[in-house]
Amino acid sequence: MLQHRGQDASGMVTYDGTHFTEIKDKGLVSDVFGEKEMQKMASAGRIGIGHVRYPTAGGVLASDAQPFFVNSPLGIYLVHNGNLTNADELREILRGTDSFFNRHLRTSSDSEVLLNVLADAIHRQHQKCVLNDCCDPETNIQRLVIDAVKECMSVLKGAYSVVAIIDGVGLLAFRDPYGVRPLSIGRRAPVDSDKGWEYAVASEDCTFGPLEMTHLRDVAPGECVIIDQEGNITSEQVSEKSELKPCVFEYIYLARPDSVLNDISVYEYQLAMGTRLARKIQETKWPIDVVVPVPDGSRPACIQISSELGLPYREGLVKNRYIGRTFIMPDQKTRSSSVRRKLNAMSAVFEGKNVLLVDDSIVRGTTMSQIVNMVRKAGAKRVYLASASPPVKHANVYGVDMPSKRELVMANLTEEELCERLGADGIIFQTVDDLLEAGRELNPNIVDFEASCFTGHYLPDVDAEYLEAQEVSDRASRSEAVIS
Repeated sequence: MLQHRGQDASGMVTYDGTHFTEIKDKGLVSDVFGEKEMQKMASAGRIGIGHVRYPTAGGVLASDAQPFFVNSPLGIYLVHNGNLTNADELREILRGTDSFFNRHLRTSSDSEVLLNVLADAIHRQHQKCVLNDCCDPETNIQRLVIDAVKECMSVLKGAYSVVAIIDGVGLLAFRDPYGVRPLSIGRRAPVDSDKGWEYAVASEDCTFGPLEMTHLRDVAPGECVIIDQEGNITSEQVSEKSELKPCVFEYIYLARPDSVLNDISVYEYQLAMGTRLARKIQETKWPIDVVVPVPDGSRPACIQISSELGLPYREGLVKNRYIGRTFIMPDQKTRSSSVRRKLNAMSAVFEGKNVLLVDDSIVRGTTMSQIVNMVRKAGAKRVYLASASPPVKHANVYGVDMPSKRELVMANLTEEELCERLGADGIIFQTVDDLLEAGRELNPNIVDFEASCFTGHYLPDVDAEYLEAQEVSDRASRSEAVIS
């Protein structure tokens, strides 16, 4: 149900109150978990966590798949969505004498760093309790974990939504003080009347419906939530300073349209983007015959543009549903070859027409350049482009795979230059003001969004030195040219 958030690797662990059972490997969920594996996991406990990996930090080996595990203290399995901007600094601390133990890290993943920072903090809280005659670590274990999460939030920088299983404690969930990445809680009544509520915690609430669960609420920025093995839920605000600034790219691309994030319907947000973009398109006076979405993410905005402009909406690009999402593929070479196998242009739609192609975003340019060429070969007379998001000009450092400005086609081009390079007859982008205002109208309680990839304005934990380091990092240097 969350396969759209990651295609590189899949993993799951279940817990029966005593033992953990783990399966993880590279590949889609359906590749890693067949009927045999699912039966094994289902029979191995009532508490479980799973993860689909979209590599924004770390390597691409099977060992980089989540969940990650540490056996001390207690035994902790953890999954993480986001990106730590001080992972290198924390890694050195964990390896040195400032750590409770000199911890050995097996991967380059920032998620493993986060897990060990948490484990280190629990160790320290346990030690404080042992040295206090009035504190019993056995009966105060939840308190120790909550205090440890509070300690973690004082040193972690970046974006993190975390779910973990801790032996003897239950399920732990917490979210960074800005709530950059989403995290929701769902629940359903128990099958057995003598048991408590059954809970789920997920990146998107679209997962709850198929499980016959209802959306209870979001985990608040800077909040820690513990659900014990009896279904009792405990929560506490552990960050002294918290302010909701959710990632706006979630609404543009990452999340499913049937999800509601931070009390904003993703579908309604995308419709609002279409309404605003239609006003700009109307001003161009382009001679458009037909409006066509680039599947799948741009459909709601495209439908709204078609309605606002009174122009025919057509599905002219047929998608091979057995090819995954190209944006979240691990490298540029894979993305480029996948576009050609993923989409096919229908001459019945394009022949002799002036076409407006609508996409949710134009990031690297590789996909769109091939699509424009494809549509022209299918007989289009003119090809105009509309992006439902503004130009992506800056690196994203909070868990979206845009680590370097060198990858971004609009980092150093004007709209006219991009139009020429893509081979289009015209191009138009959403404005940043319209993008952010659409979100504020849907949830007036949100003052600002994390939109650094559009604006270049980052949260306080990111400085120029960090951004410069990202430009020369191994991940950035592995990126190929933005237009093939």
